[in-house]
Amino acid sequence: MKICVIGSGYVGLVTGTCLAEMGNKVWCVDVDQQKIDKLRRGVIPIYEPGLEELVRANVKEKRLMFTTDLAEGIEKALYVFIAVGTPPGEDGSADLTHVLGVARDIGRNINKYMIVVNKSTVPVGTAVKVQATIRKELTDRGLSELEFDVVSNPEFLKEGAAIEDFMRPDRVVIGVDNVRTAELMKQLYDPFVRNENPLIVMDLSSAELTKYAANAMLATRISFMNEVARLCDQVGADVNKVRVGIGTDKRIGMPFLYAGAGYGGSCFPKDVKELIQAGQRFDVDMALVKAVDVVNERQKQYLVDLINIRYENDIAGKHFAIWGLAFKPQTDDMREAPSKVVIEALLAGGAIVAAYDPAAEAQAQRILPPNGCLTYGEDMMMVLQDADALVLMTEWRQFRRPDFSEMKELMRTPVLFDGRNQYDPLEMKAQGFEYYCIGRNNRGK
Repeated sequence: MKICVIGSGYVGLVTGTCLAEMGNKVWCVDVDQQKIDKLRRGVIPIYEPGLEELVRANVKEKRLMFTTDLAEGIEKALYVFIAVGTPPGEDGSADLTHVLGVARDIGRNINKYMIVVNKSTVPVGTAVKVQATIRKELTDRGLSELEFDVVSNPEFLKEGAAIEDFMRPDRVVIGVDNVRTAELMKQLYDPFVRNENPLIVMDLSSAELTKYAANAMLATRISFMNEVARLCDQVGADVNKVRVGIGTDKRIGMPFLYAGAGYGGSCFPKDVKELIQAGQRFDVDMALVKAVDVVNERQKQYLVDLINIRYENDIAGKHFAIWGLAFKPQTDDMREAPSKVVIEALLAGGAIVAAYDPAAEAQAQRILPPNGCLTYGEDMMMVLQDADALVLMTEWRQFRRPDFSEMKELMRTPVLFDGRNQYDPLEMKAQGFEYYCIGRNNRGK
């Protein structure tokens, strides 16, 4: 099959590459000439395990092409995917400028039947807007009778596991308004759902809302456990034990019940805020979703509060090492990362910060303003030199079983603030560390 993917960011690049891997011929279109030039050379603009190898292999086999020419991309395609960004506006609602801009460009270039697939995360009603935008352009060109269909096909990719998620999806959701288009989409996705993973066909509005509801539900589980963790710290309970106690209930399950420093990334914060705004547009008070957002913003500050309590609100001149900058492991994504909140608070308090992340340093340097008190280390042990405390922000695998003896030798004082509950409090005590975590009431002892 011949496919065009417009937008070569995270979603577009993964989508185009995985579709090409299944034998399809795919054109990926982007307005950024520099990005396209790099992709043609096999240089990947994002950190995603396994993606670089797949891109290079499919470019070599001439199944995956990159271009800035939209007309070239859609000339032979039956399926045209829209995979551009929908950044949040000032009120948190999704900005459809790029999506509708692409729809206009499609309407100005198509000359045959095609299926336009919304892969971008978009609010309910966007498919109708895309359809109307394309139709207007066709009418202006005197092609009002030309047929096309618009599909809602939300993505459910986890950063750090996106290739696996696309190739072996839990489910594929397809929103359509006619049977013919549903059958054509089934043909496209058939190679990905051969292991009885469901392909779910529904109406357009339901498909668009499914994406937001899914992310809001996962965010809710995280915020719920973070709120329970705060209570655990006050009543002397252990949130990890509470997690096992409730997660073994088959009605609840274990995933996304980890307490920590709050969620971040490109999806959960943005999608939760858009769902709140959608409720306002349709006069529905999304009270629970609002609370999820409030709890998460408060949780990002919780680790800062623990640090300030330990140092009696005087961190000026203290040296803090940071392990982990990305919002989660296996990605370089710093968007809405809790580490940003912690680092900015430490710097504002006059502290000196040395940070290490195996993938996200370049992103951090772009996001965090230049500061003479903020440096980056080449390895995890380097940043511990003369540190008054270590703050763990991202649970990368190499942080799980470090050499605690070496750490103590490097640090000025063995104090550790664990924003991901990575370590066991009793073991840390035995190792001679003053240890602070979230929801386990150890109080550093």
